[in-house]
Amino acid sequence: MSYKSIPFVIVWLEFSDIAAALKAIGAKPNKRVDGSDIYTVPVLSDSNTGALITDSLEIVSYLDKTYPKKSVFPNNSEPLIRAFDSAYLGLFLPSMKSILMRCAEVLSPASAKYFMGARSADFQVPWDEFSPEGPKRDADWELLEKGYNTAYEWYRKSNGKWIMGDTFSYADIIVACWLMAFKRVLKEDEWARFSSWNGGKWAQVLADVEQECKVPQNF
Repeated sequence: MSYKSIPFVIVWLEFSDIAAALKAIGAKPNKRVDGSDIYTVPVLSDSNTGALITDSLEIVSYLDKTYPKKSVFPNNSEPLIRAFDSAYLGLFLPSMKSILMRCAEVLSPASAKYFMGARSADFQVPWDEFSPEGPKRDADWELLEKGYNTAYEWYRKSNGKWIMGDTFSYADIIVACWLMAFKRVLKEDEWARFSSWNGGKWAQVLADVEQECKVPQNF
């Protein structure tokens, strides 16, 4: 929304309050793999149209159609970028337990308690067995680096600044959003290690997307 210069206000919620808050405004739930409902953020409430949209990709699709100036799906690339989203997530999902442990450490006590219980249920693994320090944590980091080595090769093949060469798109925002999350939750030395990979590529991608999207400094 910053990229499109659309004014917006963020409402922050505790994890334990998400379901009740979204039900209260009539937001639609997402679906788990087993078909059951799950209430997730982000949700967009557009005061201009009355639209209420759930899920990041659906929100971006709606915004690009409703506010087409500065499209993030250039050249009708939305189907390919949707496929990119899944492929990119698949690169680091095998190492995600180590990241999730760091997420819990930066949450409020109430949200951390809910988050740990929910993630343990999702993965069917006790929280203290997620990614303990030692060989398992080291293995997760190796998987994470392997995933980003693959992403680096994708960027190299683009022959440009962005994943689509010289054309900025939502694919780059997807990459940067995860990088922003990692930077927020990883310890300082861990982020330094991560951002040194591939010649500092990921710190540069994050900086470039933040500049392109005019992300507020205190976001």
